[in-house]
Amino acid sequence: MNDPKSAVLGAEAASEDMRSRRRALLAASGAHAVHDGLTDLVYVLLPIWQAQFGIGYAMVGLLRGAYSGAMAGFQLLASRLARRWGRKRMLVGGTALAGMAYLLAGQAGGLAILLLALALGGLGASVQHPLASSLVADSHEAGGGSRQALAQYNFAGDIGKTLIPALTGLLLTMASWRLSVSLMGLLGLAAAGVLWRLIPDRLPSAAAKSAARAAGKGSRGGLRALLATGAIDSAARMGFLTFLPFLLQSKGAGTADIGLALSLLFVGGAFGKLFCGYLGARVGMVRTVWLTEGMTALLIAMSLALPLFGTMAMLPLLGLALNGTSSVLYGTVPELADATGREHAFALFYTGTIGGGALSPVLFGRLGDLAGVPVAMLALAAFLLLTLPLSWRVGRDLDA
Repeated sequence: MNDPKSAVLGAEAASEDMRSRRRALLAASGAHAVHDGLTDLVYVLLPIWQAQFGIGYAMVGLLRGAYSGAMAGFQLLASRLARRWGRKRMLVGGTALAGMAYLLAGQAGGLAILLLALALGGLGASVQHPLASSLVADSHEAGGGSRQALAQYNFAGDIGKTLIPALTGLLLTMASWRLSVSLMGLLGLAAAGVLWRLIPDRLPSAAAKSAARAAGKGSRGGLRALLATGAIDSAARMGFLTFLPFLLQSKGAGTADIGLALSLLFVGGAFGKLFCGYLGARVGMVRTVWLTEGMTALLIAMSLALPLFGTMAMLPLLGLALNGTSSVLYGTVPELADATGREHAFALFYTGTIGGGALSPVLFGRLGDLAGVPVAMLALAAFLLLTLPLSWRVGRDLDA
């Protein structure tokens, strides 16, 4: 006979596990939304800082690169420190540091302080991707449950990219950039406090034990090709986002218009991640990457020729293709990582893609100084086409 007391205890444990999974997913998704929103808020502020401090495109790229470079360079170390100090403390501390960095940026009187603030912001943001995604993966059963939870986590990041730049664009029409940036810093500090209360201290053990069984047998060549594909895709995306505000300005857009344009782009990108993940499962990774990257290169070229209204109307479709590729590439990492190296493979992938995104604004910004924004954007579109042979190489390893 079944023990009624054991059945009650089992039901209570299952209920507690469910609450832990929900809290973990909500905390990770909230952290993703806040961090991604603060990260992409820099794009709205770049034209303002250029006018405020009288800088060229190369320095604009350096400002963007300071944030992205610090974020990319610290991710592997952040995952190691989390083993010593705890994932919860690192995630909360990083979120608080990102908020304090924006408070410092709001008080910056010169480029040195602004560069320091952006580097500190990137340092704080570096903990989010490796720790929040592992929080989701460890709290859900490997397989369909984990994939669905990670999809929701990724979608939340794009919601943050949409709301925070749009909110700041609205604030900039009513207040100074310093006050607007400081308010976003307070948002980061408030988010850190919420995460401290929300992240569960105990995760469901069954989900964590099953995580390793989802990894593939491993392919170093395919993983290197995938990393190169992701780095180029990220470099083109970050380069385009850096130049987009200036392209819109040349077409007559104001600050509020630029905030709206980025929101349209990120809305398309959010749905692109969901749609392209589904498309990749139906038609394969290689065909999906060729479709999205080819469409992205074409639409970037078209954005140069279209008037302001046409460019704004095209941005959701461009965002779908621009961001959708990353969802397909991210989902391919477990198929190429060996059973014991999945976390390391994800860390390498995040570091490589964000590193490519950090270098791109500096390099293409220099090209923009020398030859102009249109030439730099056309070079970005051509550079993006390098992903086509690389993704074919990844597809060969997947088939094998």
